[in-house]
Amino acid sequence: MTGTWPHTNGCTRNSVPLDPRFRVFPELMQDQDYRTAYIGKWHLGEDGPAGRGFQHWISTDDQGDYTKYLISKGFGPDKSNGRFSEVANSNLPIELSRPKFLEKYACDFIEKHQGDAFILVVAFVEPHSPYNGPLNDVNPIDEVELDLTATLPEREDIPLRYRLIREWQQAEALLDRERLPIQLFFGITPEESRSIKQRYLGLVTLVDQSIGAILGCLERCGLTEDTIVVHTSDHGDSLGAHHLFGKETMFEEAARVPWLIRLPGQTRPKLIPFPVSHIDFVPTLLDLLGQSNHAQCAGKSLLPLVHDETAPPQNVCLEWAPNRTKVKKGSRLARRRIIKRAVEESTRTVVSPDGWKLCLRDKDSNELYNLTGDPFETRNLYSNPQHASVISRLTGEIRRWQESTNDKLKL
Repeated sequence: MTGTWPHTNGCTRNSVPLDPRFRVFPELMQDQDYRTAYIGKWHLGEDGPAGRGFQHWISTDDQGDYTKYLISKGFGPDKSNGRFSEVANSNLPIELSRPKFLEKYACDFIEKHQGDAFILVVAFVEPHSPYNGPLNDVNPIDEVELDLTATLPEREDIPLRYRLIREWQQAEALLDRERLPIQLFFGITPEESRSIKQRYLGLVTLVDQSIGAILGCLERCGLTEDTIVVHTSDHGDSLGAHHLFGKETMFEEAARVPWLIRLPGQTRPKLIPFPVSHIDFVPTLLDLLGQSNHAQCAGKSLLPLVHDETAPPQNVCLEWAPNRTKVKKGSRLARRRIIKRAVEESTRTVVSPDGWKLCLRDKDSNELYNLTGDPFETRNLYSNPQHASVISRLTGEIRRWQESTNDKLKL
């Protein structure tokens, strides 16, 4: 929402308060005559978006508006902390689910401000672990397809941190069978992975229904032809691919997300045939609203691509900073010193227009994939001398990106 890189704004993990020096999207607008609201997950500290360009906030954070809503419906939170656990939330009926809660308040805002220009952010939590909800069985289990890499042998040519995550998740899966027999967070067998993915798709459907209801509200209010709708996500989920679950990797399943834009009067669909970056998200929103790009923003508007103007594809760069990687107690994948180093690794990645993907790390092994010929990233080509020239070229691209963005990480 700031148009800046994590290494610039300092928000390299969840719940880090955003430095007040950095403005968020509504504050970057030259035109301030908009009603603004943020409804849902914030993830940038406890203060929330109020006072950060948003006049109205409905929270799904701990002890926030959603918690109060559930209490008003007769549900009791955990007495030790006054919160509802994710497992408790996932077992609620559909009418009390988080997506339905967000849907209600989004529609209320639209109806109240249908005569005003407005900016409304609806930040859904789902789909997310614990992969459970009221629509678990909406997709027949025999129609749920597993990722190719979920059925291949476990690989050892991936970073140690990824293998540590895999080992910890598999150990947790054995415990989950005893304590949460119908709500697995992780799976070991293809059948378990398929069941988890089925539940995940049920959560996708749950969110789809709420998005559809919000779009329906726009239509009822006569705003469809006067409203820009944008949909994207902060991350994906491995769902058993590479024998992993969750995010925290550079694999496509976790790092590549959708970005959909619906424009008034745009009747012909258009697909951008190459990767683009979220760093261009805010500049594109500003351009869509007729605003100039802000000096704070590191990216540029992608609206020319939407309007069929000639624009050469660019490299897409990504970054990862150390986070709270969990490790199985007594892991023997490596010596303790090497494990400690690996879980503190940082990554810089480039995806090139010609389909190559290079991941360089400061404290763990590197990766190179040819996404054109190997879209599921089954073969790490970094150690293959035949690709030395590709590695050299893409390493140069990462170095130039680091220099241009004042990224001090030494790789």
